[in-house]
Formats: sequence, structure tokens, C-alpha cells
Amino acid sequence: MENYTFNSYTLQITKASMYPIFFLLLFCYLFILITNVGIIVLVVIDKNLRQPMYLLLCNLSVNDIIGNTYMLPRLMYDVVQPPSERLISYYECVVQAFICHIFGTTSHTVLMIMAFDRYMAICNPLRYAAIMTNKMLMKLTVSAWGVAVVLVGILLGLTIRLNRCRTLIENPYCDNASLFKLSCESVIINNVYGLTFTVVLLTSSIGSIVLTYTKITVICLTSKNKTLNSKALKTCSTHLFVYMIMFVCGKVHILLHRFPQYIEYRRVSAILFHIMPGTFNPIIYGLQSKEMKKFLSRSFRSRKVLAT
Repeated sequence: MENYTFNSYTLQITKASMYPIFFLLLFCYLFILITNVGIIVLVVIDKNLRQPMYLLLCNLSVNDIIGNTYMLPRLMYDVVQPPSERLISYYECVVQAFICHIFGTTSHTVLMIMAFDRYMAICNPLRYAAIMTNKMLMKLTVSAWGVAVVLVGILLGLTIRLNRCRTLIENPYCDNASLFKLSCESVIINNVYGLTFTVVLLTSSIGSIVLTYTKITVICLTSKNKTLNSKALKTCSTHLFVYMIMFVCGKVHILLHRFPQYIEYRRVSAILFHIMPGTFNPIIYGLQSKEMKKFLSRSFRSRKVLAT
């Protein structure tokens, strides 16, 4: 069954809604691509943006680009195909599942290292430049992506070893749960590791966010520096809002897996888990960042002068 193909079911789409949904997904994908690539280009071009906070933010943009590039174009292709022709090879399904879980895991790990950066900037401002060096940024980046690759690699490795006896995938795109549900063998090991993986990731993620923000709050409450408090409130609220968007989208999707009667809502939540963070992250950070707004304002004024 090595070259077997699987019927990839998407949403219950009528002919009337097929193309509106297709163009809606296309618009979302182009928006995610343009805005996230734009952030990366801004950070590379403007020397004022080459700060640890923005360099770490680029990891979030890269993750959003990769996660949506491997999911949305394939989903758009399936939307315009009749249900009987929505086929995907097993190997492509495994790669898609790998990218899907890398996207979800890296979202947590990147936001964890960004929380550490904010903690160092606000709680240890005098030592910040000495600690957050280029070498430290490289270590944080490699650890964020490396941990995700190792954990997801083991997760998918346990699933690939199973023999398959089914061919139907009821998710809009492939993930680990969709793959091991194709097997008739015992998946106890998969469930135990998957549950452990999820608990460890969420505990580490939530724990680091709570710990760093608690310490930041204490510093702000005991400090009489209004400038520090204002900067801390602005940057931390932005980071927390981005984290909550990612967390809520992911947990709704996981929760709906427990209720088979809500399968259509689960499919929608699975798509939103990719689209919403990728759409809102660049908007939130772009609107919050004075440096980005200044760069865009200078660029707009210079173009206006040249045109004149």
C-alpha cells in the first residue's frame, strides 16, 4: 500500500459556494504572504528594526508563511475538485502532517522565546544588550525550531510505522490524528506520546508566559517610571494578544476532535487555526510598532516627493 491514495474530504461545498470560498482562501493566502514577507523585508532593510524583538518576530512570520503555503494552495485545489477526485498520496499526506504540526509547535516555542526577550528587556534593561547578543538570538532561534522538529519527528515516526487498512481522511488537510486513524492496529503508544507531547508543550508554553508576565507585572507595579510602564504595557499586551489568538484557535480545534457530531465545525476550526494567526500577527505587530510605522511613513513621504 506504499503508493496508495486517500480521499481527502474538505468542507461540504456546493457549486454555488465553490468559487466564493476559493477566492476567499486565495485572498487570505495572498494577504498572509504579502504582510509576513513585508515584515521580514522591513527588518532586513531598516537598521532601526534589527533589534532582538523584531529579529525573533521574523521567526513567527517565517512560520506563518511555511504553514499556510503548504496548506492553503492544496486546500484551494481540493475546493474546486469534485469529491471523488480529492485524492492525495500517502507520502504527500505525511509531509503535510509534518508541516502542520511544525507550524503548531513552533508557534508556541517562538512565542516562548519572544516572552523571554520581553522579560530581559523590561526586567534587566541594563544587561539586555549584553545578554541578547546575536549569538544568543541564534541559540534561541535554533532551539525553537529544533525542539519542534524533534518532537514532531517522533510523533510522525510512531504513526508511519503502522500498517494501513483505511483510505478516508475526514480533515481538510492531513495531520497526525488523520494518519493514525487509517490504521487498524493498536494506537495506544501514539495516543500516549501525543497526549504527553501536548501536555509538555502547553505546560511549558503557558508556564513561561505566566512566569515572565508575572515578573514583568511586579516590576511595573513597583516601578515609578511611567515610560517603562507604558512601553511594557504596549509590547506585552501585543505579545499576549498574539499568544491568545494562537492558543484559542488551537484549543478549539483539539476540543472539537472529541465531538464527532461537530465534524463540520472542526474542519472550519482546523482552517482558521492556520489562517487567523498568520493574518493577525503582522497586523498587530505592525500597528503596535513605532519603528515600523516610522519606516513606512518615511518610505511613503520619499515616494511622494519623487513623484512630485
